[in-house]
Amino acid sequence: MKEQDFRKHQKRALGFLRKAHLPVTPAEARSMEIADFGLGDLKHFGLELVVYENNDRYCAKELVLFPGQICPEHRHPPLNDQNPGKRETFRCRWGKVYLYVDGPPTPRPKGRVPAGSKKYFTVWHEIVLKPGDQYTLPSDTLHWFQAGPQGAVVSEFSSTSDDASDMFTDPNVKRLPVIEV
Repeated sequence: MKEQDFRKHQKRALGFLRKAHLPVTPAEARSMEIADFGLGDLKHFGLELVVYENNDRYCAKELVLFPGQICPEHRHPPLNDQNPGKRETFRCRWGKVYLYVDGPPTPRPKGRVPAGSKKYFTVWHEIVLKPGDQYTLPSDTLHWFQAGPQGAVVSEFSSTSDDASDMFTDPNVKRLPVIEV
């Protein structure tokens, strides 16, 4: 992603945080991550993140999703005998989020994925999160989520986040962004 596009998306995401009445400091705004998952299609696949804290015990983030944007299917596997993997709670602050986990497939899910990507989405049990709703995912749980038509802002509270160890169903996904200057 080009740096000018990166800055444009940061500015747009800050607008969503304002709509959710979630203030961020100038330093947090500058450090906001724009993740396109290496797919080069931020309109469909992406996530904008403000990380407040990520230490050896816990992590707190704001996740911004533009309208219809998808965080691809993934899981947070065990890291070693002492670390069972990331456990996370999502709390919707603004907009609507369609969260998908293992379970009986929802007959008419709200989520829509681009045709060429459908094979990388295997869990279709839908949980709809509206402002104030929250859901906790155990470690090593396959999941993905998509913003509703307005977009969404979600607070994530979790055990330590180790993005490099996330396992995505789509082998083309690269979790850590590359910014071209």
